[in-house]
Amino acid sequence: MKVLQINANDTIPIRHRMLRKNQTTKECVYPGDAEDQTFHLGAFEEGRLVSVASFYFQNNPKFEEPLQYRLRGMATLPENQKKGSSSALLKIAFPLVKQNQGSLVWCNAREAAVGFYKKVGFEVSGKKFNIPGIGEHFLMFKKFLRR
Repeated sequence: MKVLQINANDTIPIRHRMLRKNQTTKECVYPGDAEDQTFHLGAFEEGRLVSVASFYFQNNPKFEEPLQYRLRGMATLPENQKKGSSSALLKIAFPLVKQNQGSLVWCNAREAAVGFYKKVGFEVSGKKFNIPGIGEHFLMFKKFLRR
């Protein structure tokens, strides 16, 4: 498996198939996709893109840390799930966040993904909430220690 930086357009087919299949591909373009401090990563198996994740320089007011990144649109094709591709994306992303002075990564995690996020060091903040048309979510975060 190889993890590479990709552009926002590369994420759309997997976002659409895995996260937004009841919506249009236009709705798979997220605000901030083209911002300078946003970065997108893709995991490739045998040259084929199988997993994506996007990271936005975006603060959530529920956290005090001044420099936060939001993880959004993490998805893996069904035939490649549970093979470590999402973990591989985060293994590359976390040092990039820290290199950019980020001290926290947060996300709105689907209820089914909470266990995965906990395994990679995220914590739940608050109660379950519903995103209409998408489903039940939890706000989750991972802090990075500053030296």
